[in-house]
Amino acid sequence: MNAQLLHDVETLLAGWEKRWGTPDAREAAALADARAALAQEPPALLRHPWRTHVTCSAFVFSSDLRSTLLVHHVKGDFWVQPGGHPEDDDASAIGAALREAREETGASPLGTPVVVDLDHHALSGAFGHCASHLDLSVAVLADPEAALLVSAESHDLAWFPVEELPAKLPSGFAARLARVLARTAAL
Repeated sequence: MNAQLLHDVETLLAGWEKRWGTPDAREAAALADARAALAQEPPALLRHPWRTHVTCSAFVFSSDLRSTLLVHHVKGDFWVQPGGHPEDDDASAIGAALREAREETGASPLGTPVVVDLDHHALSGAFGHCASHLDLSVAVLADPEAALLVSAESHDLAWFPVEELPAKLPSGFAARLARVLARTAAL
């Protein structure tokens, strides 16, 4: 178990309300679920034995916040922000999210990423043993003109205007994106 990553995630969760204020009901439930998942032995940063795992993702935006970079996920068959499970050598949630964004898109972040969202969402049977993700997300800016790379985990990737998202999105994604955008614009 990566003690440094575990400490980083626990610290983020402990300071969540101070950073972002009183969470709405959905985010409050995600915070409670994440704290419980990390209190298990071993903590739910590992893929097994638990059916719920902490993941890290990156909402990648153009510098004007008008476009977002999404990947068409192979297992989920939907468009979503790049992300995935932390690895043993990830020192922080931000580091894990940036690594996932680079691996899945080739995007290089501009500026300093900030953790802006926590979401607990169920997964379909296509994800195998994993039944849900407790996803910590960062907001990052990237150049929409930079070269991109489609990974084996996605069918495609593309920039979309935030007002014209594709039809195939996970449940609750549009509301989550709106929360992330509002927090990112306020930074």
